[in-house]
Amino acid sequence: MMGEFIIYYRGKIIGGIYDDKLLVKPIKAAISYVPTVRYELPYEGAKEMLLVEEVDNREFLTGLFNAMYEELTTPKPKKRK
Repeated sequence: MMGEFIIYYRGKIIGGIYDDKLLVKPIKAAISYVPTVRYELPYEGAKEMLLVEEVDNREFLTGLFNAMYEELTTPKPKKRK
């Protein structure tokens, strides 16, 4: 089962909120930006994601999301029926 919320940043999926934890995709930019790298499973059977502990720091989150943006892929548009 998927998590509670998926987070988009300028049209790209950056991560989500799972069990009151902010988890982002474990891409190189995020790993190098986060001071303490800690991985968690968002739900059983999922791939590990990077735990972001500084959720109250607006400047940190803005910097993290900006650093990740270029490395993230753009979601494919859904097919119309």
